[in-house]
Amino acid sequence: MKVVDLQDIALDDMAQTLKVIAHPVRLEILLHLDDSTKIDVTTLCDKLSCGCEASMMSHHLTKMKAHGILTSVKEGKQVYYQVARKEVLNLFHCMLKSNS
Repeated sequence: MKVVDLQDIALDDMAQTLKVIAHPVRLEILLHLDDSTKIDVTTLCDKLSCGCEASMMSHHLTKMKAHGILTSVKEGKQVYYQVARKEVLNLFHCMLKSNS
């Protein structure tokens, strides 16, 4: 990428996305959402290694949703989450590869 091309990229948006996902719980959420089309809060809580409670899980999911990283669909009483920006998963996979 040429330095001149950087003017066309929303650097602030990129930095904000990195800030939002820069938390171990949020990274693990992305890991589990990558494997699944959509998943609810309770199932995510059960899968996470940190033992995150539903209220804290909802906080993390809401923050990622507010920044357009996730979307949600309500079905009855359950709210299901999925990744909205697949490029975030690509970034996540690059980080996983660089750490191995």
